[in-house]
Amino acid sequence: MSAEEFGLPRLWLLRHGETEWSKSGQYTGLTDLPLTAEGEQQARQAKAALDGVDFGLVLTSPLQRARRTAELAGFPEAQLEPDAVEWDYGDYEGIKSSDIRKENPDYLIWTHGVPNGETLDQVAARADRVVQRALSAGVPHVLVVAHGHFCRIITARWLELAPIEGRHFILGTAKVCRLGWDKKTPAVEAWGL
Repeated sequence: MSAEEFGLPRLWLLRHGETEWSKSGQYTGLTDLPLTAEGEQQARQAKAALDGVDFGLVLTSPLQRARRTAELAGFPEAQLEPDAVEWDYGDYEGIKSSDIRKENPDYLIWTHGVPNGETLDQVAARADRVVQRALSAGVPHVLVVAHGHFCRIITARWLELAPIEGRHFILGTAKVCRLGWDKKTPAVEAWGL
């Protein structure tokens, strides 16, 4: 039996297009940056990976880089989902992880976290709520337009993994992923389209 035969939805993820900080490698949590011209072009190109899919629910982070990506990818009426914002990086907002590692060579956000920001578990709790919303929406396809770390964490939670396992799912700007099922087992069906 397939996911459709079991009545299970697919969760599609679209990371926002490039911003100046994603280009430079700076942590961009709640700072509300616009897309670059390249980011806008990436968002338009992402539309090809989503064409032909009948999304019964489209959600977007309220931050402008995600909203604009949704619009350019063909979803101007996406519903704002406050839980889909990026990780609040606290004191590391706007900082490059490579700069943090100059002082702490072992630093990884997944294990060390961020001072005065959200914990990984707090981000995972938001991701869990978005997953539950997708699972209970009653539609075959749900799209969430969000952010790099958040998409990686939501993927781990979809797969019923600990949030730290999001570290294994690298996702470029304006890339599309499809989370679905192997019969009734949550699975990654496509990554980085």
